[in-house]
Amino acid sequence: KLSSGYRINRAADDAAGLSISEKMRSQIRGLNQATRNAEDGISFIQTAEGALNEVSDMLTRLKELAVQVQNGTYSDDDKANIGAEMKALGTAITEIYVNTKFNGITVFGTQSGTDTLAVNDGTGEAAKIAYGENGDQTVTIKDAATTFLNALTTLTAAATTGADAAAKAANAEAVTVASVENAITEVNTTRAAYGAQQNQLEHAANNLSTTKENLQSAESRVRDVDMAEEMMEYTKNNILMQAAQAMLAQANAQPQGILQLLN
Repeated sequence: KLSSGYRINRAADDAAGLSISEKMRSQIRGLNQATRNAEDGISFIQTAEGALNEVSDMLTRLKELAVQVQNGTYSDDDKANIGAEMKALGTAITEIYVNTKFNGITVFGTQSGTDTLAVNDGTGEAAKIAYGENGDQTVTIKDAATTFLNALTTLTAAATTGADAAAKAANAEAVTVASVENAITEVNTTRAAYGAQQNQLEHAANNLSTTKENLQSAESRVRDVDMAEEMMEYTKNNILMQAAQAMLAQANAQPQGILQLLN
């Protein structure tokens, strides 16, 4: 027991205790994986939220340009140049949605047109994070519904089209403040949902860790040896053995002494 550190080394030592210990160990391993799942989910959400943070910054700049392009003191060439920056921002936003990945999984969908760009697992389904001891608790990552973003990127893509500066200016002016604000609201709503889901997973991970620690302590009490008690028992037995050996040696010495006296 001292060498192994276990009170139960085989079923014969304590059949009931071994059964309880093995069941607890299985539960602990499930909790370990559930905690990792929750932590992976948190990282996934942080990746998505970080991407949307960049999108939010670009939308803020786009709103500034949408206000600027309405300035009547600007020439058509000036507005066409503003439209060029609008298009570049729209392209950058699209690239973020298409190229943001976590562990090789596309975080946002790569659909185009009127389809929504959804947080997905690469198969078009919303990412579902399983946690809980048996994986029976899940949180589905909010779809990054991008109706307004899709419409906005369509407008910005057309911001530099036209046969002349006047046509390009008109297309740039079509990127309205309202359309940008709708996209900003949508992104902010999605980020808020991500924050709530991240908090949910963080609380779940903390609870799983606490449960695991308590279960490990309980399993240790069942299976592990009490080192202090076992050492006391070992020391006592060692002392008794040494005393027995001393008595045996003394008993063996007495006949020799008697023989010497007789001689």
